[in-house]
Amino acid sequence: MTDLLAPEITRDPYPFFARLREESPVHYSEAHRAWLLTRYDDIVAAFGDPRASSDRVRPLLHRMPPERRAAVGPVFEMMADWMVVSDPPAHTRLRRLATVAFHPKKFVAMEGRIRELVDRYIDDYVASGEQDLIANFSFPLPATIICELIGAPVEDADKVKVWSEELALVAFGAGGEARDERHLRATRGLEEMLAYFGELLEYRRKHPGGDDMVSALLRGDETGETLTDEEMKGMCALMIFAGHETTMNTIAATVYQLLRHPDQLALLKENLKLSGKAVEEGLRTEGAIKVLQRWVTDDMEIRGQRIEAGSRLFLVIGSANRDPSKFEDPDRFVITRQPNPHIAFGKGVHTCIGAMLARIEMRVAVARLFERLPKLRLAEEDFEPEWNPSVASRSMRELPLRYD
Repeated sequence: MTDLLAPEITRDPYPFFARLREESPVHYSEAHRAWLLTRYDDIVAAFGDPRASSDRVRPLLHRMPPERRAAVGPVFEMMADWMVVSDPPAHTRLRRLATVAFHPKKFVAMEGRIRELVDRYIDDYVASGEQDLIANFSFPLPATIICELIGAPVEDADKVKVWSEELALVAFGAGGEARDERHLRATRGLEEMLAYFGELLEYRRKHPGGDDMVSALLRGDETGETLTDEEMKGMCALMIFAGHETTMNTIAATVYQLLRHPDQLALLKENLKLSGKAVEEGLRTEGAIKVLQRWVTDDMEIRGQRIEAGSRLFLVIGSANRDPSKFEDPDRFVITRQPNPHIAFGKGVHTCIGAMLARIEMRVAVARLFERLPKLRLAEEDFEPEWNPSVASRSMRELPLRYD
């Protein structure tokens, strides 16, 4: 049975994905009641196919028995309005109005501040005497950046970190010890978060003119059209979820990959401008998103397999990014890889709206870590990470390092 939460697949999913690509590229999993697509071209085609709908939360809600909906409904109902799980024309409107707060010029202007924050958290990491890079660097860094971007007080970053973790348990399909209680934890965190954002909206209304995301959303586009309050709160929740977990995990995974490949690390140290390419290769080989889900609205046929309307479709990004038909020697970590057309941020109308910001954060973080801590290394030479069990995400529990 194909179970993406199986211990051996959690530990190393890539040999399993390679078998599926070769033997069963359109594969039905009884465990997940979903079709798995594992080849690059099929997944790219699905991104552009309107029958592979992103509006995948509402159908799950409609199928839930009343007692389950009473328990987990609030989380799913909030997520159902997110831009990433909507289709045009609703998605088109949400993305257009969100763009006022996600303009590339804004992110480029933030690079200096991001560098300051990276240096601050490197200082804190060293001063703490702790080894784990995730808990002491890659976890707090994006939370603080998100607070500043949204317009929330930086001292509330700890709240943001907790809410991000709670939401991720549901959105990414957590396994292990968190599986049974994840909906209760997410619901509790969601109630706190929505109340918090409601207060933030009111504060920004009374103190207009800021350069933060909430202020920009309140101003609206050039016509004056704005999102509703509920949509704005959902946009903030999405920013926390999408902007924290994925950035945190990709920073850690890229550092780990570099430390596991001394030849590539030597290239980076010789030319720190390669940090951007190192991050792109980290996204390709150990990207934070392993699976993206879609809902089939009309019957489809892919490689001779009929997929009926009402089916779930898993786009296995972690497999597509190692497809040998698209990437030469795909299991090698090569920071000078060119071209590198990975799809870690999705493709088409649903390409991640915050991809530029994430890339800047990750590039600066990786470059500064190895510039300021040139002897950064694994705490134990034979260290093997423990990966969190999850259907959709790829993340390590910890990354203990030494740095003299």
